[in-house]
Amino acid sequence: MRTRLTDMLGIEHPVMLAGMGGVSFHRLVAAVSDAGGFGTLGAATMSPEELADEMAKVRELTDKPFGVDLLAALPERMLEGSRQIVRGGASLFVAGLGVPRDIIDVLHEGNVLVASMCGKVRHAVAAVEAGCDFVIAQGTEAGGHTGTVATMPLVPQIVDAVGDRVPVVAAGGIFDGRGLAASLCLGADGVWVGTRFIATPEARTVPGYKDALLRTPEDGTVISKGFTGKTLRAVRNKWTDHVERHPEELAPFPEQMMRAIQANALHLGGDEHAQVDPDKECYPAGQGVGAIHELVPAGELVRRFVAEAERALDRVMSVR
Repeated sequence: MRTRLTDMLGIEHPVMLAGMGGVSFHRLVAAVSDAGGFGTLGAATMSPEELADEMAKVRELTDKPFGVDLLAALPERMLEGSRQIVRGGASLFVAGLGVPRDIIDVLHEGNVLVASMCGKVRHAVAAVEAGCDFVIAQGTEAGGHTGTVATMPLVPQIVDAVGDRVPVVAAGGIFDGRGLAASLCLGADGVWVGTRFIATPEARTVPGYKDALLRTPEDGTVISKGFTGKTLRAVRNKWTDHVERHPEELAPFPEQMMRAIQANALHLGGDEHAQVDPDKECYPAGQGVGAIHELVPAGELVRRFVAEAERALDRVMSVR
């Protein structure tokens, strides 16, 4: 399944692992890349030392391309982080909330591609004008920090705006090969998948996260500012319900994040041995969560995505 994205990244399949902070560590990244997809480390919760160690461990497990996702909301880390990514052998840098032009220059000089997460058309246009090599159009169905526009209308509008210049990757609520096929039909060149890859043996998570995904229906998530001060889609629980009833208690980012940590509602870094309260803990999840019924190895998921997409596209082509 060859697209502009597979050619650009040097991969077999247009399936990308989302760089989820606290989840996308070396085992998951290497498993996705080794299966022909593209693995992305979630470095937002990592220290510089941990990021260097994680990149080295990815390289020990696979020689396939991989990337790093580092929040642009942390400007004090951006410059040194970009240099570290170049030194670590990653081939892609992904950021949300925009990427400064000087950072793009540093990465391009080190032969690292740059992509930007976009929730609106104007974000995609700005990212391309700044020099990004491709954009990820993320709909509000996505887990984690998300915007307000749904994937189905967002992707083709971003394709119309910038698709003649750069590849567009679809994200948000995509959980199987039918979503990949639909994204290709909308004009995208691949998909960026988060929640489905959390429910894998290779994903590193805080206690209770994978169990929560398996039991949560499609309407069991909520967009809340209660965990970080920014809109974040996660499994609904007592913490999100409380914040919903008491919006006056909310603080802006990053103060609200500190409050959630102090209240034992947010554990950054994917500590598998943390003492969490599953009725309060932040379990980011997209609206495709209701389709997750079992843990599946990450490499097998990549292969399923492609096989299911091919069947879906064949079925469409056979319709007369």
